[in-house]
Amino acid sequence: MNILLIGSGGREHALAWKIKQSKLTNKLYIAPGNAGTSLVGENLPVKSDDFHGLAKICNAKNIDLIVVGPEVPLVNGIRDFFEQDQVLKKILFVGPGEKGAELEGSKDYSKQFMLRHGVPTANAKTFSAARLEEGLHYLTTCQLPIVLKADGLAAGKGVIISNNLEEAQTSLRDMLVNRLFGEASAQVLVEEFLEGIELSVFVLTDGTDYVLLPEAKDYKRVGDKDTGPNTGGMGAVSPVIFADRLFMKKVEEKIIQPTITGLNKEKIPYRGFIFFGIMNVSGEPHLIEYNARMGDPETEAVMTRIQSDFVELLIACAKGELKHKKIVIDSDYAVTVMMVSGGYPGDYEKGKIIAGLELPSPALVFHAGTTLVNNKIVTDGGRVLAVTGRGQSLQEAKKNAYQSVSGISWTGVYFRKDIGVDLLPGGKHE
Repeated sequence: MNILLIGSGGREHALAWKIKQSKLTNKLYIAPGNAGTSLVGENLPVKSDDFHGLAKICNAKNIDLIVVGPEVPLVNGIRDFFEQDQVLKKILFVGPGEKGAELEGSKDYSKQFMLRHGVPTANAKTFSAARLEEGLHYLTTCQLPIVLKADGLAAGKGVIISNNLEEAQTSLRDMLVNRLFGEASAQVLVEEFLEGIELSVFVLTDGTDYVLLPEAKDYKRVGDKDTGPNTGGMGAVSPVIFADRLFMKKVEEKIIQPTITGLNKEKIPYRGFIFFGIMNVSGEPHLIEYNARMGDPETEAVMTRIQSDFVELLIACAKGELKHKKIVIDSDYAVTVMMVSGGYPGDYEKGKIIAGLELPSPALVFHAGTTLVNNKIVTDGGRVLAVTGRGQSLQEAKKNAYQSVSGISWTGVYFRKDIGVDLLPGGKHE
């Protein structure tokens, strides 16, 4: 099969690495890809939101299967674009249409969807700039801390948790009036704070049936001990100690199955990944958010634990044939540490030469924000490398990840030093 993977981040490098291993893969193309994806496939210089350019690739390269990594092309309707073309619609496609992707594209829409279908979630109310005064008053009735969420896509950064009322009111005004997160914060959800431990759960679904992928726990805040602003993700761990059989049974029965039933009831076709952001509240799962794709950096941990032929599962998803499909998961642990540019998630510089990538490594190094300049790999984003260590124990996986991290450097490099610590014996959960 000739496969086109759309995207350019660490998630896409991990997906490309896994797809390359399949006996069903003939040629693998990544558009636009990064310096890392070029090691496992052929990068093509077409951006993920250039639908016409991607269509030309499909015709020129005889593409049989398309896999969409990031959320923006999905929310912008890339599947719908391909399905409207008599030739392109014959290509197998993994990723939902625009209506299905709205589960991620609008926090307000997804919250209402959860409520319609009885999915346990936090209470929330949505406000626009025109209702600012009402929103400011509503904050006075809320218990602290208060969660503020930008309605639209904000690259994983559109959430503010305020510990006092004045801070919450200032943040709401900044989001709605000053558009702190651009158009993403044209509407803002004021949401009840849930006390618990977060968990990322993933399924691959054909809209009727699904396979449950390995779960993960990611680390959003930029600083050790979960301090500082939210980021797109500073690391991940899989498996997660509290996600035992009983808890995951609750997740399937109370969250996953009602979601897929809801999509069917509302006649929303869905073939692709669904990410469920779960909060474990005293042993009961509550849904925080949906994503219409795999998480990043969780994918960089999760892919290393899948033993099945992943392309076989992707094809079954695209054809609507996931019923009775099984997935084999490795019991080993994976710990991913994200190495980022200094200043991230704020302003940062690009173009820093990365040293140490050629050295032997006890971990897998997935590229997130890299590019080639004069045959040298340089930084090209905030999140630069996702270093994934594996081991029979969490301690061993963590050791391998950080050993590899210690051998890689560039000017201004930064990474959290406590990924996975809270899940170790004696560690403190966030």
